[in-house]
Amino acid sequence: MAVYNSSSDSANTAVRAFLTKVGEHYLGHSFNTGSGKGKAIWWIIKEQDFDNCCAYCGEISNTLQVEHVLMFNRTEYGLHHPGNVVPCCKSCNTRERLENKQYCHWEQHLLKVCERRNELELFEARKMKIMSNFEKYKYPKLNETEQHAIRVIANSLYENIKIESEKSLNMYKQLDEAFVNR
Repeated sequence: MAVYNSSSDSANTAVRAFLTKVGEHYLGHSFNTGSGKGKAIWWIIKEQDFDNCCAYCGEISNTLQVEHVLMFNRTEYGLHHPGNVVPCCKSCNTRERLENKQYCHWEQHLLKVCERRNELELFEARKMKIMSNFEKYKYPKLNETEQHAIRVIANSLYENIKIESEKSLNMYKQLDEAFVNR
């Protein structure tokens, strides 16, 4: 449960909803990992493809989370698509930030996890397993124009939602002043 909600929270949610719909467009059907066909695909990825192990540290867990390899946000514009999700333990599902405050790329994150666990010899195998998930589930190979279009729409959506939130607050203040606090 959120302690504090901002207009950025609703804007980020709108961007994730858009990235979900784009991912489903390329997939050709819904990918709701909580029910139906999407849940069945997620279970195959988690149980069969990754043997109930975290894609980054390799630990077996009954509480693995959905991790978007290409981040599902305004930074990387990763799509919600079976080719872009892998199972991840809670501790590995937090990307480190670089000095410039940007999140590190998934390969850097994997490398840091392997280094921290003194398992550098497992880096290439884990990387290949993640990369094979992109291929197996046919994650769309978007060209620069398609990536740019997603970026432009997602950024516009983000900014518009933030603006609408502020406009709604101003409208409320006007109505409150006119009808409530006369």
